[in-house]
Amino acid sequence: MNPASAMAVDSRLAAANNDFGFRLLEQLVKQEPDKNVFVSPSSIALALTMTYNGAEGATKQAMAETLGIKETSLREVNEANARLLAALESVDPQVELAIANSLWAREDIVFKPDFIQRSRDFYGAQVTSLDFTALDALSTINGWVKRKTKEKIDEIVKPQDLDILTVLILINAIYFKGLWRLQFDKGKTKEGVFTLLDGRRKRHPMMSQSGLYEYYEGQNLQAVSLPYGEGRISMYIFLPDKSTSLSEFQKNLNTKNWEEWMHLFREMEGDVVLPRFRLEYEAELNDALASLSMGVAFDKYNANFQGMCVEPTYISAVRHKTFLEVNEEGTEAAAVTAVVMKLRAVVRRFSMIVDRPFFCAIRDNKTGAVLFMGYIMEPK
Repeated sequence: MNPASAMAVDSRLAAANNDFGFRLLEQLVKQEPDKNVFVSPSSIALALTMTYNGAEGATKQAMAETLGIKETSLREVNEANARLLAALESVDPQVELAIANSLWAREDIVFKPDFIQRSRDFYGAQVTSLDFTALDALSTINGWVKRKTKEKIDEIVKPQDLDILTVLILINAIYFKGLWRLQFDKGKTKEGVFTLLDGRRKRHPMMSQSGLYEYYEGQNLQAVSLPYGEGRISMYIFLPDKSTSLSEFQKNLNTKNWEEWMHLFREMEGDVVLPRFRLEYEAELNDALASLSMGVAFDKYNANFQGMCVEPTYISAVRHKTFLEVNEEGTEAAAVTAVVMKLRAVVRRFSMIVDRPFFCAIRDNKTGAVLFMGYIMEPK
């Protein structure tokens, strides 16, 4: 692949991840329209793309459709992700950004060597064989999550994820901590009023500052970019006008508009008042992802992950957790995504051909009384 095409693939990957994130966010907001919803499309896309490396047939096509990578070869996707991970290793001295991937494999299952090697080569995944029935299996996996998120998220795998049918758990973890380029003065933080969706007003600490910002004012909205450190990473805040609603903005939040908005920010002097807040978010993404075309991956009878291992497997759960704290100094955020793969339970059948002498009994199953019994030596 020449450098020019490499850059093209990188831009396509970023656009695909963003588009996937907007579509997924829309589905999650529909599920809980009045709740905080905060996701990491990068974390979810990385976990699912590692899983995609083991998909084949209709399952592979469905996942490619959902992730927006159906026009890109598997190798191009993997190489683009590897370059993205490398580019994010040292973004800014004032920003700490750590991305980690891991595979937790059932120790008695043989996985395809190519699948495991791609996970290591392109995603830097730590691959660990584990006895999922061991008492410490859950704490081992969640301990890794806790370390990689600086203790902001202490568990992603639940007890029901580890049973005799579990074969593999793929996890991505992202930790971010950035200091504002222009920090808020704590002395200027005052109690203010925040108006909720239903019109109720609540008192809440509001931070304020003035300065030179990248700012955009469009139809029915304002937007500002608040940079961290040297400015490579920013928090973008979009505020619908009082005359409109957040739901109207949600209808317009898509990749096309996002890319247009990003080119419309201009430097301007201004004042910013922002709530100081902290949130934790958790969701199982099965239904949202199924609505985005990859339902077959969750279908235990039709999912095809033969590129992962020869046993019939399917995605049992995609779990996602995030943490966010915004204060006067900056922002701390963390995300974890886990993809739980399970074996399709093999339906056992028996064959009983009564072609020789046998015993039979007629029993009342409520009282246990045997009403008749005997041996049939020769049916007549």
